[in-house]
Amino acid sequence: MNWDDTRIFLALSREASLRGAARALGVDQATVGRRIAAMERDLGAKLFLRASDGYLLTPAGESALAAARRMESAALELQAKIDGQDEALSGTVRVTSTDSIAIDFLIPAVAALHEAQPGIRVDLEASSQMLNLTRRQADIAIRNMKPENPDLFARRIAQWPVALFASEGYLAARGEPAPNTEFAGHDLVAYKGYLDGGKGLTLLDEPTRQGRIAAALNSSLLVRRAVAAGLGIGEMPVYMGEKEGLVRLWPGRTRKANYEVWLVTHPDLRGTARVRAVAKFLTEAIQGAAD
Repeated sequence: MNWDDTRIFLALSREASLRGAARALGVDQATVGRRIAAMERDLGAKLFLRASDGYLLTPAGESALAAARRMESAALELQAKIDGQDEALSGTVRVTSTDSIAIDFLIPAVAALHEAQPGIRVDLEASSQMLNLTRRQADIAIRNMKPENPDLFARRIAQWPVALFASEGYLAARGEPAPNTEFAGHDLVAYKGYLDGGKGLTLLDEPTRQGRIAAALNSSLLVRRAVAAGLGIGEMPVYMGEKEGLVRLWPGRTRKANYEVWLVTHPDLRGTARVRAVAKFLTEAIQGAAD
């Protein structure tokens, strides 16, 4: 099994559909199907079973998967070490971040970077999912939590206080909640990822048992826009609330835990000139713009 075949095999094992594997690899479905069929003929074994819920690995496919992952790991390690010695200020750098940070900081930073280093292309993906840096799905990640993987290099580049906000329209209609009432009689805007974790919702560390969740949203940008639309009360970093023109509630109070911003890269890529340049511009933008 060569590396090109291995990439196709791994993509189909992860995506469980020809369409998903083709999309991940940037090829057409017919190519994936044809290459998998050729691999099975060459190996003399069936690697996948076609089921109602997609392509499932056979016992032979499970055995091949372990070897394929080792091959992938070796190939990615080799590529990372080669990239790490690249001193050219040109080429593509893949960046992933949340939508709010991407809009508020990263896009202006990429524009400034392009003026200074036009040979560097930045591919920016705004997503609430943690793309896999070890599999080179991204070169730089800007996230609000430190990754658990000890093999990645992570540096906290900012931490912002979190406060409570509402729109002027909401407050005119509903008034301001009193502290220690658990938001009785008020509508709330929640971050869906927090609710999915099974925790009871708190805002500025106060329980919300007497309030009503009007909307649960899966991104910080949607949360702040929902609060701005008057859907309810929500918490967010102070700079976000001020940027939206919202009214800060309980102004002397902030959440105990600040909103942290982490820059994450693969250690082997830290020495790459284009990755260093992009990381520098992004870091300076984030550290300077929300002061």
